[in-house]
Amino acid sequence: MADYVVGDIQGCYRGLTRLLEYVKFDPSHDTLIAVGDLIGRGPHALETLQYLYSLQDSFSTVLGNHDLHFLAVYSGIRKNKANDKYDKLLASSDVDKYAHWLRHQPLALTLDENTLVCHAGLYPQWSIAQAQALSDEVSANLQTDNWQSVLKKMYGDEPNRWDENLSGSKRWRFIINAFTRMRYMLDSHTLEFNCKDSPEKTPTRFRPWFSVKNTNLKPNDKVLFGHWATLAGNTNTDKFIALDTGYIWQQQLTLWKRQNGEKYSVAYQD
Repeated sequence: MADYVVGDIQGCYRGLTRLLEYVKFDPSHDTLIAVGDLIGRGPHALETLQYLYSLQDSFSTVLGNHDLHFLAVYSGIRKNKANDKYDKLLASSDVDKYAHWLRHQPLALTLDENTLVCHAGLYPQWSIAQAQALSDEVSANLQTDNWQSVLKKMYGDEPNRWDENLSGSKRWRFIINAFTRMRYMLDSHTLEFNCKDSPEKTPTRFRPWFSVKNTNLKPNDKVLFGHWATLAGNTNTDKFIALDTGYIWQQQLTLWKRQNGEKYSVAYQD
């Protein structure tokens, strides 16, 4: 029995199946957890969701920015663009099933009290327990009949600093941005959204979120995340485990095995 956490799939169904074959994944006794961005930009969004949905209780995921964007496109809040690669999924007779399944997925998932899975990372002012509670807040709203109101208000870069007194759409927007868009901080509190390069190519005033001291974390806490392909899986610490290794950019697809802490990857194939 093994638990695997996989990086950004982004509709690359063939890469996913090759990786799972490589580690001999068996859904009858193994589990697969995804860090979000199940779809978006890759060629096989429908096939990817069909497969992951079929895994039932052997699969869990958090939402990434591309997954939320798909829900906005599905809802008519945003237009479907060619590079989203959602056409076949949107035309499917099962699109409603997959959209409502996705909106019932969380922004953060705790594998145990010391291990958090999220798409972009853990905001440096939050503990794992607080992050899970804030994820639950947004999830509760995404699971109501008025769920699309969250999507309508989620676009935008403000507020860019956390305040416990934030309420309504500003609160939801910050929580969603922190969990699905964060890469750099301007200081220990302020999110910076424009830079996507690796830290080696970035002005020193921009600090990777995982380099900002988080006094709420315990020594054995771990955060598994994706979203940031230009890191190439490197954070220089085993506390923050980066799993987006850029398969959609013709690099690698990577997963992490919980039982031994090892990473396994397959190289891009067209």
